[in-house]
Amino acid sequence: MDYDDQMKNRVKRMEGQLRGILKMMEDGKDCREIVTQLSAVRSAADRTIGLIVSSNLVECVLKAEQSNDDSGKIIKEAVNMLVKSR
Repeated sequence: MDYDDQMKNRVKRMEGQLRGILKMMEDGKDCREIVTQLSAVRSAADRTIGLIVSSNLVECVLKAEQSNDDSGKIIKEAVNMLVKSR
């Protein structure tokens, strides 16, 4: 699977957020602020997982249809990936 710039930028943004959280911890910021930022990173990670799985699913289903494979199996695998990521 090809990971486009949008996906990579999402991960880079999360990386920056995590670095900022570490700095907040080192500076002794309030735990509520840190938890808020960690929640934002978790949410961003969840959205990125969804984007990657959905993009992969589309790609795999199209390939399955072209080769007359069972696309139902591929869809089940994608759903399992989403469930495991929770």
